[in-house]
Amino acid sequence: MYNEKDINEQIAWAKINADVLRSMENPRKGYWLAVLICVLMLICAAFAEYIQYTTGMGPANLNNPHMWGMYISTFVFWIGMSHSGTLLSAILHIIHADWRKPIYRFAEAMTTFSLMTAGLFPIIHLGRVWNMYWVLPYVSDRGHWPNFRSPLVWDAFAISTYLSASMLFLFIGMIPDLAICRDNAKGWRKKLYTVLSLGWMGTDRQWRNFRKTYLLMACFLIPLAVSVHSIVSADFAMSIMPGWHVTTFPPYFVAGALYSGCAAIITLFVLLRYFFRFEEYMTTPIMEKTCKLTFAIAMVWTYLNLVEFCSVWYGHDIYNKEVLIAKATGPYAWVFWIMIFCGSVVPFTLAVQKLRRHMPTMFVVSLLLNLSMFFERWMIVAPTLSMSHDPHQWDIMYASVVQWAIVFGSFGWFGLLFLVFVKIFPSVSMYEVKEMVFHRRRHLVNEEAAARFHRRKDDSQTTTGEPGLEGA
Repeated sequence: MYNEKDINEQIAWAKINADVLRSMENPRKGYWLAVLICVLMLICAAFAEYIQYTTGMGPANLNNPHMWGMYISTFVFWIGMSHSGTLLSAILHIIHADWRKPIYRFAEAMTTFSLMTAGLFPIIHLGRVWNMYWVLPYVSDRGHWPNFRSPLVWDAFAISTYLSASMLFLFIGMIPDLAICRDNAKGWRKKLYTVLSLGWMGTDRQWRNFRKTYLLMACFLIPLAVSVHSIVSADFAMSIMPGWHVTTFPPYFVAGALYSGCAAIITLFVLLRYFFRFEEYMTTPIMEKTCKLTFAIAMVWTYLNLVEFCSVWYGHDIYNKEVLIAKATGPYAWVFWIMIFCGSVVPFTLAVQKLRRHMPTMFVVSLLLNLSMFFERWMIVAPTLSMSHDPHQWDIMYASVVQWAIVFGSFGWFGLLFLVFVKIFPSVSMYEVKEMVFHRRRHLVNEEAAARFHRRKDDSQTTTGEPGLEGA
């Protein structure tokens, strides 16, 4: 039989189920406005891609020195955004940081959808999108294999592996919650959850296998995530172009990836907290911890920036030095200084407790941080292509309307995928939140028992004047 404490605990757990299930059925009206905005952004991108597809790459302003440009910058940005799920889900899971439990699910979803968005840009950048299969490792009718020494081919292997593992990690972590949804849903939702829950009944054997599998996937994803963005940095560092041939690019790219991912988590944290009424689960202390983590990563990114600047300034490569000076004083200087201000100065607001607790302020700050990360990717690509080794190829390039439309549309694509996901699947892990509540209650019970023990011991000493035997 249940005692009174067990019954209260069951009621609390039932409330967790009810709150999360209700969020999937009845979000606030702002949710549908966000869906509409994302759809309009996606339509604009589709129209711009149609123009580029029928006309050629001319509308994208790509030319001989600027063969990459905004598309590859945005590709790197979205790859970096994907590291948030790995950081929150895998690393913090291994070190048993319980505060991650209410928010890691949407961070994992963000990882998957960021990779799906990033994968579009190499295809768009090809121009001839029907030739996208050329990067696959197969022998063609011309007898040619892809160049396995090219970092672009490494990207194809790394990103496809990371995307597959991230989707599997997200799905495995959702199985217990999908079973809860299956038991409470009707109609097409019940059929969908029945298939996806894989017959989960919550038996002891299922939980043991689930824990082992989830931990194994977490351990596998951490080195995979680091290797993915290190390989993306190799797209630049393996060349001899000034400003790219830098040995610190792999850790610099990884730090920037974690930085942009954490900033995006803060943005989505505020939006989900409002749209789905998750104030009881996405609490202010969790926001504070996320902000502190973001601040620490921001300082690492700033330090690596200074290391790169100093190594170039005190080095003997005049071409690298010219590119560095051009970043700070040339035609892209306004982008460079916005990047420095938003990426290295604005994060100090995260160190102020009063500001960390104010959700609208954190929402604006997170947008500024990701603006800095977007500009950082642009400052990696554009200045080097504008001032390479051959002065006759020097040229200034800014993105065209077609490029901007496709870039904005990528945010609409990501936003639409994310909003559909949180409407169909639970964005808060119900079973993990229950575990967090249970451990917190057990900790409080242990503290109360310890306090009672010390009170009895003190009372015994006061009565007899000697150490009491009662506690012993």
